[in-house]
Amino acid sequence: MMAYSFLQHKIMGAIEADDEYWRWLEEGEFRLPRCASCQHWTWPAHFRCGRCGSWEFEWTAIAPEGRIFSWTRSWYAFDRVMERKKDVPYITIVTELPAAGGARVMGVLTGDTSNVRIGMAVRGTIQPPSAKTKFYPSVTWEIVR
Repeated sequence: MMAYSFLQHKIMGAIEADDEYWRWLEEGEFRLPRCASCQHWTWPAHFRCGRCGSWEFEWTAIAPEGRIFSWTRSWYAFDRVMERKKDVPYITIVTELPAAGGARVMGVLTGDTSNVRIGMAVRGTIQPPSAKTKFYPSVTWEIVR
């Protein structure tokens, strides 16, 4: 199967408020939305700021660095993620990002995962779209030692 870009995927109807997140990842940049009025970070993305009601957001570049907020190890390739069958078992983490007001994003943990713990420092790497990620760009995380 041939890879296609976010824009092509969007035409097929996938997402809306977080469109810019996927566009920026595809460009190789990690950005999250911040209210243009009150500067509150809003993730997951919304069309309107929950703090002040503004409709305007700035997609602000930040380093994909944070701490593991939670994690789980998948031992089975469920039907909707059969693309990851060869990776089983794998760990999915929720990373808390201090640079984005504590916003939390998900991703797969790579590298040595034998001693994973909540609170460990991690750094993200942007991956290009692939069949494994259902043709979305993604962020993988690695423990910072």
